[in-house]
Formats: sequence, C-alpha cells, structure tokens
Amino acid sequence: MEILQAEFVISNSDASKCPQTDKPEFAFIGRSNVGKSSLINMLTNRKDLAKTSSTPGKTQTINHFLLNRAWYLVDLPGYGYAQTSKTNRQNWSAMIDDYFKHRDNLYCTFILIDSRLEPQDSDVSFINHLGQLGIPIALVFTKVDKLKQSELAKTRNQLEKVLLKTWEELPPIFVTSAEKKTGRKPMLDFIETALQAKR
Repeated sequence: MEILQAEFVISNSDASKCPQTDKPEFAFIGRSNVGKSSLINMLTNRKDLAKTSSTPGKTQTINHFLLNRAWYLVDLPGYGYAQTSKTNRQNWSAMIDDYFKHRDNLYCTFILIDSRLEPQDSDVSFINHLGQLGIPIALVFTKVDKLKQSELAKTRNQLEKVLLKTWEELPPIFVTSAEKKTGRKPMLDFIETALQAKR
C-alpha cells in the first residue's frame, strides 16, 4: 500500500463525536512515550501528521486522520504513566473504553510495546482487556533500532510467554523503528489485506 493522501479530520474527547462509521478504522495506542506519534508519521511518510513530544501523555484526545480518502487512522491517548492527575487519567480511560465499545468500523487496534523493556503490567492488562472486549488487535514493538536482535528476541519471547497464559493464539506481531522505517511495509500490507478482506 502507498499512502498518497493523509489529512487530519477531527480531534475530540467524546467518542460520540467521532466521524460516522462509514469507513474502516485502524487505531493506535500504547503506554505514554512509546513512540506512537513517530510511528504514525513514519507509516504515513509525513513529518508532523501526528504531533510528537518528549513529554509523556502528549496525546489527550481521539484524533482521526483520513488516509487515501478510504480509511481512518486513529491516534488514541496513551495508557499507563503520564504526567497528569489521577482524574485526567480516569477520564482518558473512560473516553478510550467508550471509543472501543461504539466503533463498529474498527478493523484493528495496534498496541505499541517498547521493545527495550520487559513485559509491563499495564501493557499485558490492556492487551487482555481488549481481548475480553473482542477487539481485534495486533502488537507492535517500537524502537527496535535501540537494541540487538538477541535482546529483541528475549523481550518478544517474554511477552509471548506471558500472553499465552491467557491467549489460545497470539495476535499478529510487528517489529518497527520509526527512525529506520523498519516494519513500515509489513504493517501497511497488513492494513491493505484487512481492507480487501472486508470488501
């Protein structure tokens, strides 16, 4: 798939105000500071489609981008640690849950995992939560250029071992680097295949 067109559509904190569910959606979410905005910019081949920041918790709303005038890429607020109040985190959690429960056009949610860290409780809990909701997911290891292949394999094996305690079958897994553009084609091919399968 080639991304020929990418435009910002709307940003809001109310799932009921999201665009009509007439186009497929692919959502992106992860712990704060996992590199989500950088990955989105890499996938769309745009420098600043999603706003990047060194401050955790930069994304605080549901952000819709229209790709190739055919499908939505949705940038969701991060979960886990963020430099904000407990009330704000609770509000974000409620907003995200409301989004997942009412977007019938959501084809897949990409859950981003920092490849440099051992499995985090917040990641595992969120993955299991979406599994319980019946939301299709794929896992995306980010920042793989920051570690050796053996270290990546160890991190991946650790997470897979944890998930297989509750999952009968593992979701699709991608390895990416926004800096090196690693994983761009596999992820875009996955999205294209999903779009074709739903037609």
